[in-house]
Amino acid sequence: MDKFTTLTGVAAPMPLVNIDTDMIIPKQFLKTIQRSGLGKNLFDEMRYTQDGQEIPEFVLNQPAYRKAEIIVAGDNFGCGSSREHAPWALLDFGIRCVISTSFADIFFNNCFKNGILPVVLPQEAIDVLMDDARKGANARITVDLESQTVTASDGTSFHFEVDAFKKHCLMNGLDDIGLTMEKASAIDSFEKKNATLRPWA
Repeated sequence: MDKFTTLTGVAAPMPLVNIDTDMIIPKQFLKTIQRSGLGKNLFDEMRYTQDGQEIPEFVLNQPAYRKAEIIVAGDNFGCGSSREHAPWALLDFGIRCVISTSFADIFFNNCFKNGILPVVLPQEAIDVLMDDARKGANARITVDLESQTVTASDGTSFHFEVDAFKKHCLMNGLDDIGLTMEKASAIDSFEKKNATLRPWA
């Protein structure tokens, strides 16, 4: 998993509330267990017509936001079913941070496990960042995980809270496998000792 320290990038404004996981990645794309390749189907039913043509009005189809790395969203982002494909699709598209007033719990935790930082800020801060994001590609937002700040293009900064353990994992690029591998020497030591004490096991 890639480390997350500081991100400066284009933010796509998505003011809709209750953006659920079926909107993020529709159910017909859940057959794969591969984490890559889902970006092209991110927000599929919002991005494309039924015959596969891009919908120009959708924010990620607009030239200014095709390489967005941040989403500024409405309340209750990631609600609905618990599919981990949702953060997979966001990450594969290039989204590393989602900023909202609230997230669904399972989606929120899945983001941290997949290298995405979900930032919770009050509505007043979201309003400022949403307006900033609407300025397009020239207005870049900076998210600093170490200092726990989000800074708009005009320098206005907002502090956010984050669980210390989740912060440690993101800043060091540690998913569940990475956390286990940190204990590799202790595991090896146990296995050797156990083989001596219990050779029949």
